[in-house]
Amino acid sequence: MRIPVLDNGGQWTHREWRVLRDLGAESAIVPNSTAFEALDADGVVLSGGALSLEGSDAPLGRVGEWIDRVPVPVLAICVGHQFLGRHFGGRIAHGAPEFGAVELTVDDTAHPLFGGLPNRLRVWASHNDQVADPPPSWRVLAHSPTCRVEAMAHPDKPIWGVQFHPEVEHTEGGREIFRHFLDACRR
Repeated sequence: MRIPVLDNGGQWTHREWRVLRDLGAESAIVPNSTAFEALDADGVVLSGGALSLEGSDAPLGRVGEWIDRVPVPVLAICVGHQFLGRHFGGRIAHGAPEFGAVELTVDDTAHPLFGGLPNRLRVWASHNDQVADPPPSWRVLAHSPTCRVEAMAHPDKPIWGVQFHPEVEHTEGGREIFRHFLDACRR
């Protein structure tokens, strides 16, 4: 199974690659300037990054060119999550910073991304901006005391975003989230 990680400049992009590899996926870190036609993939991870998308319509590499065409599952992390929110019509805003441990409440434990996990998890975050309003029709899957859209899902496609970092060892259930994503990629 081929799962590229599109690098948006995140400090933990290499951890996303490593978790995927450790779970048996063939993975590589590729620039976010990669053309859609070059992505031979069974799924795609959009990495985190330090770029602020709040109040901007600046592109995130070439991600916007292919996100509507991608026929495989997508897991977007941190700024990748924010990009999905903005791209599909949500609103990004500067919020209460979350750096380090965050208490996550899973609002939709039946969703495949969180299946079998408890409704409360301690996760690791590193961000100033956040999805303030999700895109129309998207499901909010989880929240924290200072971020109401910690996780969200496209209404019809296997496109999921998480504000926190499931690739970090301190995130409870992080590997399971990646396993659930890989299960979707196998379908």
